[in-house]
Amino acid sequence: GRLEDVGTLDSRQFVIGIRKLADALTYGTDRSPFLGAGIEYVQSRLYQPGDPIRSMDWRVTGRTGKFYVKEYEAPRSMAVHLVLDTSASMTVGSTPRTKYATALFVAGGLALAALDRVSPVGVLGAGERALRIRPSLSSRRVLQWLLELRSYRFDERTTLTERLREFVPSVTERALFVVLSDLHDEDALDVLKLAGQRHDVVVLQLQDPAELALRGAGFFRAREAETGREFTTHGRVRWIDPDRARAELKRAGVDHLTLRTDEAFVPKLRHLFRSRVTVGRGAR
Repeated sequence: GRLEDVGTLDSRQFVIGIRKLADALTYGTDRSPFLGAGIEYVQSRLYQPGDPIRSMDWRVTGRTGKFYVKEYEAPRSMAVHLVLDTSASMTVGSTPRTKYATALFVAGGLALAALDRVSPVGVLGAGERALRIRPSLSSRRVLQWLLELRSYRFDERTTLTERLREFVPSVTERALFVVLSDLHDEDALDVLKLAGQRHDVVVLQLQDPAELALRGAGFFRAREAETGREFTTHGRVRWIDPDRARAELKRAGVDHLTLRTDEAFVPKLRHLFRSRVTVGRGAR
């Protein structure tokens, strides 16, 4: 079946599926989409015979009276932090594939793609329970937490804003944050834009077609991603319109992509990450 048919996969099929997704996202690209943005200035040093003229640091040369050149550092692989929304709203399912199942599958594909390019992967949960896994290069460890998250309980409110406010300042080196959430948190945009000032941020907003008719609704039935367990939740939560999110985040230099549960997501993801490779950071 298609990679998008993720709603009923068993654990073995899930691992095979995310491996295929990882390959699909990076196939045909030499430059890693998990590298930092371009080359970075490191220092200026005295000119040596053979140094290219285009590297001259004319400001320092003029100040000192001696010829100086600029030294640059090639982009390095960044740590990838997958911020996964584990709240109840993510299990809304009018299609066979829930938002949570889609988000976890995409997170798995991105995790393996990052590990293939030697970028350590960590995870941060955006629910009420504490879930923070430090970045690791161990594919075994990453697969372990992915499989554990497939049977996670989803009876909690979103804490996306709180978690990002707590966590982002603790990450001292520039990193890539991939946020997978339905953005049922009205304060999320401000903290995401703030995070984008210091880090590379990509927001993948999950959306179920039923949400278009549920704005302001009362109680409705939701389904757990793996077990099919049904429970009742409430539609009073207001979520951020994807068009508004895209516009605001783009102005702040943050990438945004809407992933609907009733549409193919692989072509969209491939386009997004290929464009990031082309420009060296997020697509503008």
